[in-house]
Amino acid sequence: MELSVIIVSYNVRYFLEQALRSVRKASENIDCEVFVVDNNSTDGSCSMVTREFPEIKLVMNPVNKGFSAANNQAFKMASGRYILLLNPDTLVEENTFRSCISFMDSHPDAGASGVRMINGKGKLLPESKRALPTPRTAFFKMSGLSYLFPKSRFFNRYYLGHLDSLETTKADIISGAFMFLRREAVEKTGLLDEAFFMYGEDIDYSYRLQKAGYNNYYYPEIKIIHYKGESTKKENLNTVVNFYRAMVIFVKKHFSNGSMKGFVHFIQAAILFSAGLSFLRKSFKRALLPIFDIAAVFLAYRFATVIWALHKFGEGYRYPGLFTDLIIPGYTLVIILSIALFSGYRIPSRILNPLKGIFSGSLIILIIYALLPLNLRFSRAIIIIGGLLSVLSVPFYRLLLSFLRPDIAENPLSIIRKTVIVADQQGYSRVLDLIESTKARNIIAGRVSVLKDDLAEEVLGNLTQLSEVLRVNRIKEVIFTTRNLSASQIINSMHEISNHNITIRIASADEKYLLGSRYISPKEDLTPFIKSSFRKGD
Repeated sequence: MELSVIIVSYNVRYFLEQALRSVRKASENIDCEVFVVDNNSTDGSCSMVTREFPEIKLVMNPVNKGFSAANNQAFKMASGRYILLLNPDTLVEENTFRSCISFMDSHPDAGASGVRMINGKGKLLPESKRALPTPRTAFFKMSGLSYLFPKSRFFNRYYLGHLDSLETTKADIISGAFMFLRREAVEKTGLLDEAFFMYGEDIDYSYRLQKAGYNNYYYPEIKIIHYKGESTKKENLNTVVNFYRAMVIFVKKHFSNGSMKGFVHFIQAAILFSAGLSFLRKSFKRALLPIFDIAAVFLAYRFATVIWALHKFGEGYRYPGLFTDLIIPGYTLVIILSIALFSGYRIPSRILNPLKGIFSGSLIILIIYALLPLNLRFSRAIIIIGGLLSVLSVPFYRLLLSFLRPDIAENPLSIIRKTVIVADQQGYSRVLDLIESTKARNIIAGRVSVLKDDLAEEVLGNLTQLSEVLRVNRIKEVIFTTRNLSASQIINSMHEISNHNITIRIASADEKYLLGSRYISPKEDLTPFIKSSFRKGD
């Protein structure tokens, strides 16, 4: 057996399907076996693999065993001369496996090799090549100095920023998203350390390969898409905790002796500090909208009080403290709770949800008002005016916030995307049907043809002219179809247009769903994971 491909999957059905289709293409004419180890997914991943990919060796775990343990299950069954650990949220080129095998054959000292990874917008992922996190390297990474000096050999050794990303080079750490391993090296090094549940196992294993006498290589002749983070919830506190816990395990395991003892304490302190900052950032992000809403609604009612007092009683009239200091804060609390009930604090927030909350809360306040004793009914007009002012102020500030922090408040204007579809005529029609079925408010500018001699009415240009089509037509989104485009064509095109900073999606071969990085569907989430897709049918 030439190659064994191992993919560990957890609730990533649609990304997994796309990855497996690219793996099937890349393994043509290669004696190859593919393992999918499923960690108890609940999104239909296993049935999809069984139905669409009967040749794959599927391992179904009754519980989520974590990344290392699941890979080890397949390690024990794999018979390939080479073993590839591959993330399910990836897309590989057709020549990926053959090229990597040739590279490893010509570098007998290589224990592992990694490739040039790009994200869902076509940009290079710096973790494609990394150095061992020594004390100095780790300090510059955690302090942020590596980001300030991205090309510095001294400050950004962690991502080897001084090295050309297009040149083959030795690299200490190979990413677990694509780790191409020599079988002899695996047998000598042993299995992955199962103390690492989700993160850190690639750093640990890369270092162990070096300690076993092998070199690790960054091989940029091959590019893959790694949607990065689509198989985990980056905002989930458990994810943050697992990441920092993995770093503690690594440091204790490899740097706890001799002169490195002080480094262990430093890393632990830095990890705790970073984890604390992550928690505070997350808490602040969650609390920002309620705090702003409280201020906006409270000020709206106070302003309504001033307006009505001036109109009803003339200048100088003041409502009693019972009303201004107790009842108005009560009104505010009812409105905030009502907004929460209408999912107004789900991030990123949509403007329509708080509007529903304000209207419902105002109605509740009016009902309560009617039940109060006469001495507590100060003014129904203030309730109405305060509600109307809240309806104006809350959406207004959220709209302003959406331009500064679109991750917190959704900009309703940005939902309308000017889109081109890279496809043949049949693929173009099917993607149009898909977009229409999802009620997405895309403005379809036209089609980019996969053939130079395609001169249909909707064609804006061909694939070689894609960058110019985007510039001239001010395109905000590109959708690629896999029906007539190879993975290599898609990956190369994405990389070439990465400087346009636009949304990029890839349609499945049957045009039933679209995948992209960090996309929130205009419909409800279709699965616990696929926030970055929308589909029709099943």
